[in-house]
Amino acid sequence: MAKKDFYETLGVNRNASPDELKKAYRKVAMQFHPDRNPGNKESEEKFKEAAEAYDVLTDKEKKDRYDRFGHQGMSGSGGYGGGQSGGGMNMDDIFSHFGDVFGGRGGGSPFESFFSGGRSGNQRVRGIRGGNLRIKISLSLKEVAEGAQKKLKVKKYIECDTCHGNGAKDKSSFSTCNNCKGSGQVRRVTNTILGQMQTTITCPTCNGEGQSITAKCTSCKGEGRMWGEETITIDIPAGVTEGIQLSMGGRGNAGERGGPNGDLVIQIEELPSEELKRDGINIIYDLHISFMDAALGTSIEVPTIDGRAKIKIKPGTQAGEIFRLKGKGLPNLNAYGKGDELIYVNIWTPKTLNSEEEKILEKLKSHHNFKPNHNKSEKSFFEKMKDYFN
Repeated sequence: MAKKDFYETLGVNRNASPDELKKAYRKVAMQFHPDRNPGNKESEEKFKEAAEAYDVLTDKEKKDRYDRFGHQGMSGSGGYGGGQSGGGMNMDDIFSHFGDVFGGRGGGSPFESFFSGGRSGNQRVRGIRGGNLRIKISLSLKEVAEGAQKKLKVKKYIECDTCHGNGAKDKSSFSTCNNCKGSGQVRRVTNTILGQMQTTITCPTCNGEGQSITAKCTSCKGEGRMWGEETITIDIPAGVTEGIQLSMGGRGNAGERGGPNGDLVIQIEELPSEELKRDGINIIYDLHISFMDAALGTSIEVPTIDGRAKIKIKPGTQAGEIFRLKGKGLPNLNAYGKGDELIYVNIWTPKTLNSEEEKILEKLKSHHNFKPNHNKSEKSFFEKMKDYFN
């Protein structure tokens, strides 16, 4: 099922201000909040969709990418997510939105009781989230057209093999937090716009871990991670453009003491082609032919993204004419269909002539057919270009 447009989800236009976005998000979140719709899965999904839309549209980088490429630009392929969007959003992210929009303090929100109900009563928030990683991948024009799979060795923080990420020397090297009694959460009563509500927040003493380490792992010094290397397979969708960023959720640096991994952000770089140039989803090729071939006509092979194609040059072809190879361009990342290859005809004039060549041309020069005779009904080069792109 097609994903709903983020602007439509919040009921705003594309030029909505930050205040308008906040107001719209607050309205939708209030309408579909699970506390008001207990047991209604559809309302719960709409509530989460609104949080995801607000997350993207209030982040300049994510919003710009979404405005250019839509959902596919945010999600790439094969499980990509644009930052925290694209399914990578968790309940802690939504907590942060409510803390901003509804005025919750200390990391909690007036509605956090719903989410704590979604967790088990003693579930702990473990460790610190790992940082994001950024890498650049260079693609040839053919790889842009067909998509590509890249297998890269990435230097980053990885989970400690000795303690498996918990940072402790062994299973007995922990002590229980006295404040939350090991649950990682404490309860409080908050006065909200819906009245008095009991909420659950992260324990400020142990930061939600429910315990502290008494003896650290000797390999990672209690951090739960080590500097290492990981081989990552990256699927690049067809039709990406220079500078676009894709994100793989959870493939960045390992978190500290069992915290969630960061994301891997991939920036696309296009390698220049020796013969072909890109213009959006179209491909441009400059064809140089001799005056004789232009006058007499010929067949000639031209390069394309996936090989070579033969085109027919009709007798009397003029400089500036454009041939079109339908569907020989690039796929549209955010829609169906492909661009074309446009072939610009350039007639090459020799810079030097020997005496015999000069005599031949001087003789032809006086012939009627070799005198310029421009037909005013013929379209100019710029008119032809306008026709091709309209």
